[in-house]
This record gives sequence, C-alpha cells and structure tokens, in this order.
Amino acid sequence: MISNGPHNTKSHHIDRQWLPTTKKEIEHLGWDHIDVILFSGDAYIDHPSMGTAVIGRVLEAHGYKVAIVPQPNWRDDLRDFKKLGRPRLFFGVSAGAMDSMVNHYTANRRRRSDDAYTPDGRAGARPDYPTIVYSKILKEIYPDVPIVAGGIEASLRRLAHYDYWQDALRRSIMADAPVDIITYGMGEIATVAIADALRDGKTLAELIDVPQTVVRCKPSDMPTETNETDVVLHSYEQCRQSKRDHAENFRNIEIESNKWHGRTLWQATGDIVIKVNPMNPPMSTEQIDASFDLPYTRLPHPRYKGKRIPAYEMIRHSVNMHRGCFGGCAFCTISAHQGKFIASRSKQSIMREVKQVCGMEDFKGYISDLGGPSANMYSMRGKDLERCFKCTRPSCLHPKPCGNLNNDHSALLDIYHSVDALPQVKKSFIGSGVRYDLSMHKSGDAAIDKINAQYNEELIRFHVSGRLKVAPEHTSDEVLNVMRKPSFELFRRFKAIFDRVNQRYGLKQQLIPYFISSHPGCREVDMAQLAVLTRELDFHLEQVQDFTPTPMTVATEAFYTGFHPYTLQPIFSAQSKEEKLAQRQYFFWYDKKYKADIIKALRRLKRPDLIKRLYPKG
Repeated sequence: MISNGPHNTKSHHIDRQWLPTTKKEIEHLGWDHIDVILFSGDAYIDHPSMGTAVIGRVLEAHGYKVAIVPQPNWRDDLRDFKKLGRPRLFFGVSAGAMDSMVNHYTANRRRRSDDAYTPDGRAGARPDYPTIVYSKILKEIYPDVPIVAGGIEASLRRLAHYDYWQDALRRSIMADAPVDIITYGMGEIATVAIADALRDGKTLAELIDVPQTVVRCKPSDMPTETNETDVVLHSYEQCRQSKRDHAENFRNIEIESNKWHGRTLWQATGDIVIKVNPMNPPMSTEQIDASFDLPYTRLPHPRYKGKRIPAYEMIRHSVNMHRGCFGGCAFCTISAHQGKFIASRSKQSIMREVKQVCGMEDFKGYISDLGGPSANMYSMRGKDLERCFKCTRPSCLHPKPCGNLNNDHSALLDIYHSVDALPQVKKSFIGSGVRYDLSMHKSGDAAIDKINAQYNEELIRFHVSGRLKVAPEHTSDEVLNVMRKPSFELFRRFKAIFDRVNQRYGLKQQLIPYFISSHPGCREVDMAQLAVLTRELDFHLEQVQDFTPTPMTVATEAFYTGFHPYTLQPIFSAQSKEEKLAQRQYFFWYDKKYKADIIKALRRLKRPDLIKRLYPKG
C-alpha cells in the first residue's frame, strides 16, 4: 500500500511513497513494464497542486504503472529520454505549471535569472517551448509510441495564438509539436479515458472525439460552416492576414470554452485541421475529491535532498479547496484552463488534507492558505443550473454580478471555523486573492448579506498574515471595464471596512492593492490619475506589474490585434518599451529618481492639476 501521511526525506531510500523517476527505483518496485512515462519541465513535487503529480497519481489509482522524468536534459546525448525505455501505452509531455515563455521572460522580454519550479531556483533547467522540444526528441527516438501533451503551455496554445516574446502569431502548438493528442484544462478525466482506450486496443485514429482533447484531422473531416454542434474558426492563414479575423476567433473560443456544454472548435492550419473537442462538464464533488484524496506525500522527491524549490515553499502548508473561476478577468487565463464553473471539494476531503498538513514535520501551526483560484468562490454556483447550462457570459461578476449567482459565503465560513478549531492550528491564512466584489455584492437576501458581511469581518480579523492582498488592478472605470473588474469605488468601500475592523480590534494590518500598467485601454493619463488617487489614499505601491500578454486572454488578443474581441472596435494599447515605461513610472511617484520625469510628462500631457495633487509641496 502507498502511505497516506507526510514522510521524512532524510533517507535516500525510495519505496512506494513517490512515483519512480529512475531505473533503479523501478527495479526496487519489481515492475516488469511501465504503462505511462511522464516528462515534465518542473521538478517532481508530489503535491496535489502540481499537475504532473496529479496525473501520475490519478493514473496510478486506475491501475497503471507510471514513472516521471522531471526536467530531462535536452542538450546532451539525450540519456534522460532513453533511460526508462519504452512505455506500454504512451509518453506524457508537459512544460510544467507555467507557460515556458512566461517562466523564462519578463514583460520587457528580458531573460529571467531564476525558475521557481527548479531546485534552488536555478534558471536554464528547461528549454523554451518544452512541449515542442521534448516531443520532437521522443518521437525521433520512439516514432511508434503515442505522445499525449498536457499542462498550461499545451492547453493555452491549443489554437492559433499571439506569442508576445516572438511578437508573432503562432499556429496551434499541435502543428509544431509531433504530439498525437493534447488534453487541455484539468486533464485527469481525459487522460484516464485515453489510457483506458489504448489499453483496450483502440488506435489513435479512434480517439478523435474524446472530450477535452485536441487532435489533428484531415480538411475533409471539418464541417463546411458553423452549426449547432460545431464552430468553424477563421483559418490560421486568414488570421495572419487579418487581425480582425483573429480577434473574432477569440470571442468564439472564449465563449465555447466557458460553456457548460460547448461546441467543437475547428481551425484549418496549412494542410491539417485542428479539432478542439468540448470541455467536460465541471467535476462533481466526488470526482474532485477522488483526485485530491490520492496518497500524495506533499513533498519534493528525495532526489532534491538539501535543495530548496521556491514554488514548493509557497504551497507546502496550503490547501486548495476548489477549481475554476467565474471572474473572467480580461488578463487572466484561469477560466481558459480550468473553466468558469466552480468544482468544489467536500468539507471532509478538505479537512483530511488540513490534518495531513498538521502532521508534517515542519508544521508550526500556520496554514498558509485555505484558497483556490479566487479564494472566496468555494461552493458557489447558479441558483438555477438550467440557466447556467445555457449561459454564454464569460464572467458571472462583470459588468455586474449575475442575478442567478448564489454568493452565500456560509460554507466557506464553516470550513474556516472547523480548521481553526483543530488543536494543531494556531491560525489559518487566506493567501489566495479574494474577490471583494463577490463578498460585498447585495444578494437581495438579508440572511445571506449578513453572512457575507460576517465573512469580510472574519477574513480581516482572523485570516490576514499582517497584510491582505487584493486586486483592484486600476482606478479608471474605463480601464476597469476593459479588464472586466469592478469600479474602484468598491475598493474604497472595502478599504473602509478593512480600516474599521482594524480599528475595532486594535490590529495593525496593511491592505496591499495590486495594480497593472499598460493594459489595453489604458493611456498614460490614466496612470497619472491612478498615482494621484492611490497617493491620496496613502498607498506607496509595491504589488505592481506591467501588463504581460499571455496566450488565450481577451487582453492579449486586444493588445495584438488592436480590436476588442467582443465589440471588434479599435482599442489602444501601449506597445513600445518607451510607452510601457512611461506608464509604469507613475507607480513610483514617491521615488525621487522618477519625480522629474513624471513632472515633465504631466506638463506634456497638459495636466498641471495632477502635478499639484501628486506633489502638493512642490
């Protein structure tokens, strides 16, 4: 049996606690074959937040023998790709928990000097586009073995997409990587379906209709026009010629990806057709529990003994309670990957994991996060699911919260109370982002509104680790509308609640707002006004970022095409490095080295009123 509890990594001895990563570990297990070998751009951390570990454990639970090759060396004689030989069913390939280009490069297209998913944060342990690099190597060595790709990179590059780092429109990753099938989104169900089909003797040609997968087809397979079950997108070649066509494509892609029952997407690319089968419906509580309740050690593999993996430090004492996000933020990829409908774990499953964290050797009594993609969406869904089945809105919160949304926070409070009642827990923090527009929205039900007000107070009073991070993202209502975020006025109201709770209970906590510069729709004067408004609220901003276009977001397509995908109207975006730096400098109005440039810029913008408000003492 595989042990359920946390384990000591002091010994080099490997037993059945971890999935094997070497020939020696496989021999120790006495296996005579391997069904699936997973190649990952990340270090192997056996934790339910790490995709490769999840897929490995799920396949293991279905009776398959699985091995993992983390961060194989693609520069040498390729021994890492040969060392475990040929799997019985397929190779799995993933770039890791991040798109490799986001992982490798900054918003200024500079190479990063570290990698949070690598031992000691070392850079250079994976190539650019590992999905392509790994699969090409494997197909060359083992041409007859199927390759299944998954993970963020393959998922978000499943159709023609803009690549900011190459400043070019790229084809579906399936046209560049010799993979046989892609599982997109959260891949447990699709991957098991593929394994079962191959085990039962089915050919790859028979796997063209598996839900939540991407496959290649012949042009003759594609419908001639969009119909009730299919959406025929503009071809890759058309999109290269017309940015407007590419923007129009994205609207269809996002709508179908966020439907409960989406349609099949087709895109001609050269002499092949990319077929994206519809997403599975959101996981049931039983299904998501089954995935999280597997015997994860919650630890990095012992091969990393004595080395620190930064990404693991962030999650080692955290618990993820649900998947999906219905916020629909224009710059975010969560719904494109996980879907907008929430799949929530049962309270029993969450409490089992919390108790497992409490049993870890290094646990000091503090749960770092009881969260999810958005911390306070746990257990939330439409009051009338029939309406959800037909819904095409990309966001349940924008332009205003859906009247069908049940925003009752009582289930979440119940879990917080149960976790805090455990004798081993001194305090549980909420480290994930909180949607205050969700908890502050008046539901029309006095009892629910009272519970939600209680949630805000308890969050601030009991679950803040000195600093509560929230994401208003901007101060301009016009920019916020493009971002699909609520008015800044709501942030002011939340800040008033935060200050009132702190004063009432004698707390000295900080509210830390996140902001983005250079987002589509944002002009330099909008950033100047952001500087003035945040100064007047006594914020010296720390959590800031320049907008980075990433595959498959509304904002990225607006940035690249110059059209808003939903209106197809022109939209401004800061494009050059100089334009971006001109916007970014306003975050740091309080830093003397930026003052002269900011004053000069505001004079150019003919806004002496803003100079006076930003620097009232001259």
